[in-house]
Amino acid sequence: MNIRIKYFSDKIEKLRYIDGKSDWIDLRAAEDITLKQGEFKLIPLGVAMQLPEGYEAHIVPRSSTFKNFGIIQTNSCGIVDESYSGDNDQWFMPAYAMRDTEIHVNDRICQFRIFEHQPAVEFDETDHLEGSDRGGFGSTGKN
Repeated sequence: MNIRIKYFSDKIEKLRYIDGKSDWIDLRAAEDITLKQGEFKLIPLGVAMQLPEGYEAHIVPRSSTFKNFGIIQTNSCGIVDESYSGDNDQWFMPAYAMRDTEIHVNDRICQFRIFEHQPAVEFDETDHLEGSDRGGFGSTGKN
């Protein structure tokens, strides 16, 4: 699959897989950001893409993002579909600071993966489901 990409900054590394580690691709901060505890900011990621028809990108924090920077992604998972593909449709990470922090250009702060759109579904109402009960939400315990 080939995806057209526009870079908004020549200061960030070009996107690439981390060989042999994951099929997610890291995204980097495209500018220096300073956040005080409790502040919100859209962090520019320095890229825009023209995704193929029928595909979307899911953007999530890296596993080390909170530990390293003390931020959380406010929408938990960002979804970019193929309609967000204009020349100025730069990707951003909406971040909320849990502590004072600094993020620098080229810091890896989130990651993305490309998914096919969910197929169209229809719902058939029923009064009874055939599966066995697992005991409700949180029923698998702590161990």
